[in-house]
Amino acid sequence: MELAQVRLLVTDFAACYRFYADVLGLKPQSGATEGPYEKFSPHVGSAGIALQDRAMMAQVLGELGETATGHRSLVVLRVDDLDAYTTEIVSRGATLVHGPAPMTDRMRVAHLKDPEGNLVELQEWLLLRT
Repeated sequence: MELAQVRLLVTDFAACYRFYADVLGLKPQSGATEGPYEKFSPHVGSAGIALQDRAMMAQVLGELGETATGHRSLVVLRVDDLDAYTTEIVSRGATLVHGPAPMTDRMRVAHLKDPEGNLVELQEWLLLRT
């Protein structure tokens, strides 16, 4: 078994697409800016984040039609230099809701939200520093 992706069901597909591609700088697989589906990959590693139009999945399942509320997911991205990356993404429109700050003695984190309110955690693993 292989984990292919984590998929977020979103209402405003275009806004979420711009956030993951233009703000976070993840690479879109096909360029489907209006959806109903797109997978994004970091420059390193094989894990991916995908967006799917919530209304489309509601038609498939016969449920999920309403907008999700509360924190139902947390996307985690590891970066080499948390301060430099957060400065970069803030200049592109991101708004940090926390950090950068220590999480443990092994990690520093910052948190932000995508346009749908999904939490994104940026991690800098201090043990990987040389």
